[in-house]
Amino acid sequence: MKKLFPEAIVLFFMRLCFFLLISISFLSNKATSQAVIGRDVLQKLINKQDDTLRIFNFWASWCKPCVQELPYFEELNATNNTKKQKLYLISLDFPENIKRKLVPFIKNKGIHSEVIVFDGGNPNVWISEIDTSWSGSIPATLLSFQGRKQFQEASFDSTEQLQEFIQNFINRFKS
Repeated sequence: MKKLFPEAIVLFFMRLCFFLLISISFLSNKATSQAVIGRDVLQKLINKQDDTLRIFNFWASWCKPCVQELPYFEELNATNNTKKQKLYLISLDFPENIKRKLVPFIKNKGIHSEVIVFDGGNPNVWISEIDTSWSGSIPATLLSFQGRKQFQEASFDSTEQLQEFIQNFINRFKS
């Protein structure tokens, strides 16, 4: 009887340690992982019909103009006081480079906005699904609100220029 009690305690502590290690591992992976979505999920986000303005910025960590404009999107997102505006930073980095390149890049640049990795397959197919005028160059930005869209295939030079682009889109609904 005495032998069983210490073994039960040892077994309990081993299970507890295992559970804690698994929990810590899960939490640390969750903090450094990025969602990878395909064409169907992106199209659902773009075409969602509600009272939220969705801003999609297509970029990559290896694209200098993209990296230069990221702070403007970050500032826009940080100063957003409404739940009726949602920013998606759609990374076109290769999914196999997420942990090795993209996650460190996001941490190094202090990006707090939602970053989604897009794996849409053949670009010749999905680029025209986003906007028929898109040549495929990045950065590119798409605004989507209640079935209406505005696309820009160019970088922004300031937060003010980005805000003006958004405000002009919104003003079209008021007139």
